[in-house]
Amino acid sequence: MFRTALRNVLAHKARLLMTTLAVMLGVAFVAGTLVFTATLSEAFERSSQKGYEAVDVSVQPDWSTGGGTDGESVDPELALTEDLLEKLREVDGVASAFGTATDTVALAGKDGELVGDGWSTFGNNHAAVDGGKDPRYDLREGRAPRRAGEIALDSRTAERTGYEIGDTVRLSVDGPVREEKVVGVFDTDDGFVAAGGALVLFDTATAQRLFASPGHYSEIILAAEGGVTQTELKERVEEVLPPRTEATTGDELTADQARMVEGQMEGMRTGLLVFAGISLFVGSFIIANTFTMLVAQRTRELALLRAVGAGRRQVTRSVLIEALVVGTVAAAVGLLAGIGIGAGLRALLGALDLTVPDGPLVIPPNAVVAALAVGVLVTVLAAWLPARRAAKIPPVAAMSSVHAAATPRSLVVRNTIGTVLAAGGAALVVAATGMADSEMVMGAGAALTVLGVFVLTPLLSRPLIAASAPLLRGFGVSGRLARLNAARNPRRTAATASALMIGLTLITGLTVIASSVQKSIDNMAAESLRIDYVVSMATPAYLSEEVEKTLEKHEDVTALTPVRPSYVEFGDDYLDLQGVDAGSFGELTSLDFTQGSYEGLGGGKILVDSETADAHGWKTGTSLEAEYEDGERGELTVGGVYRSNEVFYGALIGTADLDPHLGKIESQQIMLSVQGGTSDSAKDALAKALGDNPAIQIQSEQDISDKAAGEIAIMLNILYGLLAMAVIVAVLGVVNTLAMSVFERSQEIGMLRAIGLERLGVKRMVRLESLIISLFGGVLGVGLGVFFGWAAGELLAGPITTYELALPWGRLALFLALAALVGILAALWPARRAARLNMLTAIKTE
Repeated sequence: MFRTALRNVLAHKARLLMTTLAVMLGVAFVAGTLVFTATLSEAFERSSQKGYEAVDVSVQPDWSTGGGTDGESVDPELALTEDLLEKLREVDGVASAFGTATDTVALAGKDGELVGDGWSTFGNNHAAVDGGKDPRYDLREGRAPRRAGEIALDSRTAERTGYEIGDTVRLSVDGPVREEKVVGVFDTDDGFVAAGGALVLFDTATAQRLFASPGHYSEIILAAEGGVTQTELKERVEEVLPPRTEATTGDELTADQARMVEGQMEGMRTGLLVFAGISLFVGSFIIANTFTMLVAQRTRELALLRAVGAGRRQVTRSVLIEALVVGTVAAAVGLLAGIGIGAGLRALLGALDLTVPDGPLVIPPNAVVAALAVGVLVTVLAAWLPARRAAKIPPVAAMSSVHAAATPRSLVVRNTIGTVLAAGGAALVVAATGMADSEMVMGAGAALTVLGVFVLTPLLSRPLIAASAPLLRGFGVSGRLARLNAARNPRRTAATASALMIGLTLITGLTVIASSVQKSIDNMAAESLRIDYVVSMATPAYLSEEVEKTLEKHEDVTALTPVRPSYVEFGDDYLDLQGVDAGSFGELTSLDFTQGSYEGLGGGKILVDSETADAHGWKTGTSLEAEYEDGERGELTVGGVYRSNEVFYGALIGTADLDPHLGKIESQQIMLSVQGGTSDSAKDALAKALGDNPAIQIQSEQDISDKAAGEIAIMLNILYGLLAMAVIVAVLGVVNTLAMSVFERSQEIGMLRAIGLERLGVKRMVRLESLIISLFGGVLGVGLGVFFGWAAGELLAGPITTYELALPWGRLALFLALAALVGILAALWPARRAARLNMLTAIKTE
């Protein structure tokens, strides 16, 4: 039986080609994902290790107990001061110690545009501790910065931007433009630079003033003397550390960084493997369909085997051995293709200048094991049902070439099971829309619904295919034959269409959600804001008070409010604050009040969102004793209650009440209106007043909406690309089904040719049959996708108060058109093959 199985594989290798391709693509996706993520993990881990090579012990604020580096806004015990640095230098076993002050910097290139994305460019101080040298950086050209107005650039950034020694660069830390002279270029193993970021060095005093506060550091780095381990040095350092600071060894930092990288890669790996699983799931339909058709075409052969003594188990094993051979070959080829995919993705990221460090290609053992196991298991499991059916064929019936058709009882059972699954799944999905934390429930309901629809597809295929009759009449005999062929074997048609249905369900659902989210963003801006522009930093930094004052003096600005984040403590709880201008806030926003009004803001009164008010039992007039972040206490009175939105939440307080308690006046963003409303000239005037600073974003409501739309479009395109693999596999399924169906109906096609059907008519018949099958899958996929998109949107409607379902009718029509195109393209080879059959040879085919 083993030899028989191998002969069957070799005899039907052309028919098994599409099955092999489908499995190979899915396996390649799995292997490529594991190789790609392992390569990135290794690269980031090596990069972080290099970054910590000069660190034996790091002293930082203990953030878990409220530590900070800004000496003016936190308890002085939490700050890393010059006095602490000197004390640490005297600890036994410390070879050297220096402090660092670091944060993000926005650097402009020679073209005036922001270098990088604003989140990967950092500033740091050059710590001269080793004969005027910094152990972290090797100067390649020039010298280290010594005073304000001087900087050094890492060599990669200097090469990328074209800056040289003596050039003047424009940069910004918190809004105002700074012009600095490049005095040095250095090499570094810093992880951010290795990952494609940029690093700007200042002298220590300037870095402290920009990133911490004068005389304070963000971190103190210690190097151990020879013979002193990192653990020993840490224990000695901890004896002199002030409260709420902590010491960490370089090895611990490296391990923490590795765990963080692994966690980030795990999310990416899981997401990509989900799409790989979808492709393999779709491929399982092709495998099952292929082996079902092969078994049907070999009924007489299997009957002969049974007649000469082969048992049912032997017949089953024979078919499974064929699947095992196909799966093994596909898995091996898929593994090689996956390694190529992993290498290609790594090279693509480098070509796109994305922030990924250099590193070798890594082929982890789990990629090899997973590729072989997945390929073989999916193929064998998908072929198991056809194998069982093959063993159940009665020898006498098979010898007479009478293939046992599905009995009415079996169809009733199948349709009953499908109805229960689909109805139950849909009920779970609908119920989940009104439940809290119902993602798992909705996911289970969606899976049951898809499974139920798949089971019901043979039943659904008949009315939907029948509905195509009016459209096919114009194609004459070819159209009628195509419809009858598609309806002849509902199970085969259903399995082929289901593969395409799954891909289109996901694509449609994602598109509906994305369109609805975009609509909600537009609604949010329209309902809660009445501004012309929002000014903010392109980096995570906040805007300095200087930016706010510049805009207040601008002749075109008619109203302005900053938004300053802060907090107060009352009892054992915290309340988030947003400081706004009490006088102009009502003019620039449109809040939905449940109690009070804008008059309840300022003069010690605050506005509180309804969720916070309900949680604490507050109402208009309620007073609370609050402790500000500087430690001072005061009384605040609830002046109004409003419904929160995506922009404003928590408590709103007037800046006149908040600013005296802030160590540094900074704004997360500034909202304003200008004379004459938004226009290119108004925006240019604001930009000019702020020094044409590339680090500052000046965005209108339309700009914010367009930016969100662009980000959503990028995300959708990535998801479309990942789902394209499933669609390609589905196309292979259509091709495979049609090709084997043509072979199965060779005698019939020969008879049609003999009685006058031309080659063009045969081609048209096969193409229309493919078109019907593809549109059937497309209609089911789009319908399910809209349903799931609506349901997922109902979950988003809770946190996104302006959420509104938006059906992208144009894209839905495009998806159906693409389904039709898939059918036409998939039929090209099978139709050509059918038309070229020799009619006399075909008639004699058994």
